[in-house]
Amino acid sequence: MQQKDIKRLTMLLLFAPFALWILLLILLPHIGMVILSLREKVAPRVYEFGFGNYIDFAMEPIYWNTLLRTGSMALLVTALALLIGFPIAYYIAKVAGFRTRGALFLLCLIPLWVSDLIRAFGWILLLRETGVISTFLQWSGVIDGPIEFLYNDATVVVGLVYTVILFMIVPLVSTLDGMDNSMIEAGYNLGGNGFTVLRRIIVPYAMPGIVSGCIVVFMLTAGSYLTPILLGGKNSSWFTEQIYDQFITRFNWESGAAFGFLLLAFTSLVIWLGLKLSGQTLANTVAKS
Repeated sequence: MQQKDIKRLTMLLLFAPFALWILLLILLPHIGMVILSLREKVAPRVYEFGFGNYIDFAMEPIYWNTLLRTGSMALLVTALALLIGFPIAYYIAKVAGFRTRGALFLLCLIPLWVSDLIRAFGWILLLRETGVISTFLQWSGVIDGPIEFLYNDATVVVGLVYTVILFMIVPLVSTLDGMDNSMIEAGYNLGGNGFTVLRRIIVPYAMPGIVSGCIVVFMLTAGSYLTPILLGGKNSSWFTEQIYDQFITRFNWESGAAFGFLLLAFTSLVIWLGLKLSGQTLANTVAKS
């Protein structure tokens, strides 16, 4: 066997587990979901292929209003995660020393040591009527009676930002770490102030990391279920709850599959628009972050 054939076989063996993972856990389930979404129940255990599930979605305003609301809330969480995460990522990549950088990364990783359920219950313990914050405010005399901080959009946004902030910081640190400090020094030497250097040098260089982080955060937020349900309560209108309701409560797997595919298509459309507006490509974003 020639050396070239050995290298080719090695690459195939190394790539095979990843290819199987993509095929078995991503491609085939999504193909099955699309096929299932096109089945219309016309009688008990009798199905026909058609677009009835999608027509039902379009004819019910509460469904597509919930989808649009989920998308807008996910964009808000993504923007807040970027505003909070960018200064942290810049400090870790360009200001902090080696040991400090490791400690800061550890602090960012701590929330991921527990599940989404435990993190949500932690916020409940803090924000409920008899929680830590309400009790402290009463003890300090700021308020006269207990206040319920849960079950509103602000609480859901805070909980989601807390959950996904690390996925914004990591690609930003990876991108900013590769920027030569002389570029920043040159900006100041040419008469630029801090805002000008940020706008003309740092942000354009970090754009692949920004786009990569925004994509990950937006997808995770739009597909979140536990945090909006637990922190938003009955006031929560999240599209994943509609999907859960179709699958589990109504046992309507066909509509649930259609709703799941619509969520995927909607988030993919938003990401495509974001790439177009930012002037980035998905390949360039992945390569540089």
